[in-house]
Amino acid sequence: MTALQILAALVTVTAAFSYINHRWIRLPAAIGIMAISLGASLLMIAADRLGWLRAADLATRILERVALDQALLHGALGILLFAGALHIDLGELREQRLPVVLLAIGGTVCSTFIVGLLAYLALPWLGLPVPFGFCLLFGALISPTDPIAVLGILKGAGVPKSLEMQIVGESLFNDGVGVVIFATVLEVATSHQPVTVAAVLRDFGREAVGGAAFGLGSGYLAFRLLRTIDHYQTELLITLALVLGGYALAERLHVSAPIAAVFSGLVIGNPGRALGMSSLTRDTLDKFWSLVDEVLNALLFVLVGFELVRLTISFAALAAGALMIPVVLIARLASVSGVVALLGRRCRFPPGAHRLLTWGGLRGGISVALALSIDDPRPMRDLLVTMTYVVVVFSILVQGLTLGGLARRSSPR
Repeated sequence: MTALQILAALVTVTAAFSYINHRWIRLPAAIGIMAISLGASLLMIAADRLGWLRAADLATRILERVALDQALLHGALGILLFAGALHIDLGELREQRLPVVLLAIGGTVCSTFIVGLLAYLALPWLGLPVPFGFCLLFGALISPTDPIAVLGILKGAGVPKSLEMQIVGESLFNDGVGVVIFATVLEVATSHQPVTVAAVLRDFGREAVGGAAFGLGSGYLAFRLLRTIDHYQTELLITLALVLGGYALAERLHVSAPIAAVFSGLVIGNPGRALGMSSLTRDTLDKFWSLVDEVLNALLFVLVGFELVRLTISFAALAAGALMIPVVLIARLASVSGVVALLGRRCRFPPGAHRLLTWGGLRGGISVALALSIDDPRPMRDLLVTMTYVVVVFSILVQGLTLGGLARRSSPR
């Protein structure tokens, strides 16, 4: 199959799934498409086992051309983070900066270590003695949250604005932080050379601080360009160049490209929107990036379904994945509760905030992409990928579908 044929097939399947969901199922878009994609994957697996369809070969050919982990980590992630940051109000984010920073950095680090430790202690009970370094690697890839799928549910359920901003802000920043932590842990777990704590902290600081500085600088440059013209087609091209070109350049400079995408999006979405655009450009920009966000999320969930078809899954790996669901939730609850307790006197959290933050911390495409990016050793990679899929599917389908009810019960009458 050619690249054009693969793209045409993916877009057609995505459009069909989206239509089915909107016409009959009526779930939130990301949740509905994920559910349909999972169901289609299970049907393809059954057909493959019965010899009716060589589904695994088809999925392999498609995904080898797409390279899902590369497509997400080195392109789509930047677009999604930029699109999300465009709609963040800096004033509201500034009011919630302490919980957002602590959740995105401290919460992600804390969750990484708790998941890693609990996995290291629990997996041997299933006959899967996994080295601590790879347990920590699983903690790093599963800790970043991806609540894009439930933002509509939160708004519809009347969640307090402050809590909504904490969830949105955390998700934008902890994706970038999570990628940096994952890369650091991966180097430690797979390196044959001794790695010092000072080197780890230095690399983490360079990636995170460098990414923020690069994003602010490139965003400001794009903002200055936007102020000099009033032509929405050209202005859209400038934002596209900022996202794609900026992401590629940030990776070339070895700073965190996801964090750079977030900061550049904040610049364009606030001073850029207020001072550098006409009302026509603002409206066009919002519609364009919202459409890109929706379409890209839908395509990624369809691709995740194809990845499931070609994955070799053992009963032990499925059991490990099921065991990791409560482990991940416990780690999330511990890290969130710590932040709420620490800031309880300085920040006014709404009733049931720790429950909503815990249950609303969905895992998504970023965790899958990080798991797929692990090259070696193969048996360990397959185990980590399977555990990640089980947690992500539970997170999106179960947590995503029940979060609205939890939010309504937690809201004051």
